[in-house]
Amino acid sequence: MFTGIIETTGKITAVSPAGSGKSFWVESPISSKLQPDQSLCHDGVCLTVEEIAGNSHRVTAVAETLKKTTLGLWQPGSLINLERCLQLGDRLDGHMVQGHADASVICLKRKEKKGSWEFDFELPGKFAPLLIEKGSVTINGISLTAFNVKKKSFRVAIIPYTFEHTNISRVMKDTPVNIEFDVIGKYLLRTFQTKKNNF
Repeated sequence: MFTGIIETTGKITAVSPAGSGKSFWVESPISSKLQPDQSLCHDGVCLTVEEIAGNSHRVTAVAETLKKTTLGLWQPGSLINLERCLQLGDRLDGHMVQGHADASVICLKRKEKKGSWEFDFELPGKFAPLLIEKGSVTINGISLTAFNVKKKSFRVAIIPYTFEHTNISRVMKDTPVNIEFDVIGKYLLRTFQTKKNNF
């Protein structure tokens, strides 16, 4: 479980095949502090740390993860957002994030607003019921508040600190990003659907 408050960024240094998946070496300020078998959120995707070497760690993404997220696009030099898992007793500064990205979506527009930034992202129809005005959404692992929610798009605002300390600064029009919708909304929708269909 995560909060969507990005701890640091890491750089992909190597990519290699791993069966139908891919393995990645990530260099970051926190890699040396990690342990094998630890969960770590990478651009909004929870992956298990498999190996540590100096200031780098290795993780593997299976075919299903590569299919649903942007991880298949990672190359040496790619900058990714990192967050270690939540510890009991920590402050929950963002919202409850599972690190289970629902899909990758495209940035439709980026606009600077005198020191802050606004981004519009596409909203695939099947996920539309999961997003509400002023509701929580995770983009590349960043906990954000959605507004101007429409049938096929939504907007988020980025403060300078987040812009400078995450890879959102590299997101331009047509850039794909990982998205995770609020888990509470998922459970509510599932409950409604099962009652409606008498499951």
